[in-house]
Amino acid sequence: MLWVFGYGSLIWNPGFLWAERHLARLSGYRRSFCMRSIHHRGTPDEPGLVLALEPMHGAGCDGVVFGVAPQQAEATMDYLRERELISSAYLEEVLPVTLRDGRRVDAVAYVVDTAHPQYCGGLDLGVQADIIARAHGGRGPNREYLKNTVEHLEELGIADDELRLLSRRVDQISPPTPQRST
Repeated sequence: MLWVFGYGSLIWNPGFLWAERHLARLSGYRRSFCMRSIHHRGTPDEPGLVLALEPMHGAGCDGVVFGVAPQQAEATMDYLRERELISSAYLEEVLPVTLRDGRRVDAVAYVVDTAHPQYCGGLDLGVQADIIARAHGGRGPNREYLKNTVEHLEELGIADDELRLLSRRVDQISPPTPQRST
């Protein structure tokens, strides 16, 4: 079985067929808006921000691990490489993750390349909020990416106080457009 670790948009939009899905934890990394997005949630002229796994001693990232059947493995990896390696800012790695039931599996994960020009670790939360509130890319508004991630983490019972605070700050800068009923 191929295992794939999701910590951001893969949680709510995996884009591939999976046979199993489990809550899991990856040690030694944190979920962080530390990568400039010039394709999906921003443009080269006005980059947005996307989440990445950032190496950090003592940290841990809770997310979802997907089990992919062997007959779907090649197609899944082709899809993920096209999606995640679009600008080579992510490194594809196979890392040990621990499922909530205690099992350990080796999973494909996309980790930020801290030497890549799109890496921007350490941005102040206010700076992040300002960028996310305004950025828009090929897959839509940056704020939508943040909102979907926060909502789906909460649905799974995964607490991420920093993302929740960031979402509130984005809404303060530019309140979401109310939905019109028809």
